[in-house]
Amino acid sequence: MADTTTKIALITGVSRGLGRNMAIALARKGVDVIGTYHSNKAEAAATVAAIEALGRKAVMFQLDTGNVASFAAFAVDLKQGLAATWGRSSFDHLVNNAGIGIGAPFSETTESDFDRLMNIHVKGVFFLTQTLLPLIADGGRIVNLSSGLTRFSLPGYAAYATMKGAVEVLTRYLAKELGPRGIAVNTIAPGAIETDFGGGAVRDNKAINAFIGSVTALGRPGLPDDIGPAVASLLADDNRWINAQRIEVSGGMFV
Repeated sequence: MADTTTKIALITGVSRGLGRNMAIALARKGVDVIGTYHSNKAEAAATVAAIEALGRKAVMFQLDTGNVASFAAFAVDLKQGLAATWGRSSFDHLVNNAGIGIGAPFSETTESDFDRLMNIHVKGVFFLTQTLLPLIADGGRIVNLSSGLTRFSLPGYAAYATMKGAVEVLTRYLAKELGPRGIAVNTIAPGAIETDFGGGAVRDNKAINAFIGSVTALGRPGLPDDIGPAVASLLADDNRWINAQRIEVSGGMFV
């Protein structure tokens, strides 16, 4: 029997960091989760366990979000997973979270690093969303992940921030084109967060950690718990009229 009352969110990159935090925050709000992971199956299983401990359902799929050629097969597997677990042919929310951090001065950025960032953060987001459109329920939501680095500039992130700037423009176009289906599309832009992203520098390097705190109105770097609940809140029905927006969640960096 189809479960038509429970909301289902698909989040890319849930094996660690912000993706895992988002998945758990959504589960706390009664949302079931479909997650993808790149290579760490054990950590993905730990995310499933945390979600199930909250009384929600979770299913995980391996996916390289930088490999567009794999998306059609993923959609087939996803459709089968929806039918088997929920008796449904659609899900409600897509969160394009998966990403990597590559930092280098503009003058030293290689074409291979640029292409890798582009494939994951822009091309992957564009075509994965396109591939999954038939499976997103009318009235659903899409959240794309950007960065505070599109508003303020720090040396070493020219390529990364360029990709995130493209995602912000894409978000507005998606909101316009998917509006007739009642699908709202927004961008969440975290500031500097203490995770293992980019080698864990914000979390582990005391000088960087202190610098981030010194330029943030609330006096500290962000934590995963500052971001996951924000995404869960944005996807709640109370925020259904927020659309085509860039929402920065940075504690007030460089204000």
